[in-house]
Amino acid sequence: MTGLASKTHKWLALLMAIQILFWFASGLFFAAFPIERVRSEHAIAEPHSPPLPFGVAADGLLRLGSAGVTGERIEIRTLTGTPVALVTAAAGRPRLYDLATGERLSPLSMEQAVRIAEADHKGDARAARVEQVAAVSTEYRGALPAWRIDFDDGAERSLYVSADTGAVTARRSKQWRFYDFLWGLHIMDWRGHEDFNSPVLIAFTALGLVVIVTGIALFPNRLGYTAWRNRRRRLRENDAPGAVG
Repeated sequence: MTGLASKTHKWLALLMAIQILFWFASGLFFAAFPIERVRSEHAIAEPHSPPLPFGVAADGLLRLGSAGVTGERIEIRTLTGTPVALVTAAAGRPRLYDLATGERLSPLSMEQAVRIAEADHKGDARAARVEQVAAVSTEYRGALPAWRIDFDDGAERSLYVSADTGAVTARRSKQWRFYDFLWGLHIMDWRGHEDFNSPVLIAFTALGLVVIVTGIALFPNRLGYTAWRNRRRRLRENDAPGAVG
């Protein structure tokens, strides 16, 4: 039994050595770096928009109503200092309107998206590169279409701004990308980085459990307990009455 456990433990541990290394290395990184910093929450600028007067909101809604704008949900807020209304219906994409003029703002232009990203980014850094995003990727799975705005801030930070709502839907950085890479290794989803119920992960986790159980079974033998017990048994047998000396 010990021989079978030893062979099983040895070969399975050898088979899983690299993945076990990935599990421990990525787990150490996850524990060492707070998720708030990975998400760049510390790099969000403090909002400076003044409170929106009810009168301005009411006048703006009346203006939109007169223009025939309808929706199932309306959100009133300010966007880079401009009072806006986000109108959402059951069908179709969200629509963003300027409350002061009734003008439809969405989909946002590149210049508008850059202003939103620079206002959201803490510090004086300005946009270095701008790219339109029309498809999901391992880095971004948020609302589409969107704008990606890159900053040369030392962290290779990118902000994604929804073209329909004007919201900053994702913040990515060099640290986040490394975190995401390790996460893909950790859950063994090397392409999508999000499926932690894959058969491969389940199979390797089960094998890892077998490695642990067989290791526990071998523990007494590794400590010398099995050899000590065999010696005691032989001594008792030799000391027994009638034993041949």
